[in-house]
Amino acid sequence: MGFLELLLLAVGLSMDAFAVAVCIGLSMMKANMKKALTVGLYFGVFQAVMPLIGYFAAALFAEKIIAYSHWIAFGLLCFLGGKMIADSFGKEVRPDAYSIKPSKMLPLALATSIDALAVGVSFAFLQVSIIPAVSVIGVTTLILSMAGVKTGNIFGVRFKSKAQLSGGIILALIGLKILLEHFYGN
Repeated sequence: MGFLELLLLAVGLSMDAFAVAVCIGLSMMKANMKKALTVGLYFGVFQAVMPLIGYFAAALFAEKIIAYSHWIAFGLLCFLGGKMIADSFGKEVRPDAYSIKPSKMLPLALATSIDALAVGVSFAFLQVSIIPAVSVIGVTTLILSMAGVKTGNIFGVRFKSKAQLSGGIILALIGLKILLEHFYGN
């Protein structure tokens, strides 16, 4: 697998993380570099680690995990999206309504990186050099997620609670998309 193919794959894998990062940025009062880097690191590390797990567990557990991965991602994203939607109807959206605490970021990072597990399995069968591959995926996701936080924040500051409502709806729709793709293909 060449570098360009790997980069395109990394961008494709990063799109769910980018969309979720936009949602996170929507609900932040101010997205500084530290917050954007934190979000980017969560998503980047998970997007890099999941193919690594898939690569080494290709023969052992992949079929069982992949069989339920769409339900896990759907449930996590709909739950978190529903919470954002409910919060948007409060009297006032609190500053940084969607915090970047581990209790919130870990489920999002997991939900958006489950598809990378399957990629890791395919890497094992294609005999892809795994360390460079996961490095490109992780760095690409880090950069795109940071850009997503900033993009979302630009719109979130302008639209306040409507942005949080939109962000919650988008998270739930991403979860639904993952579920529908499983049943109806890409």
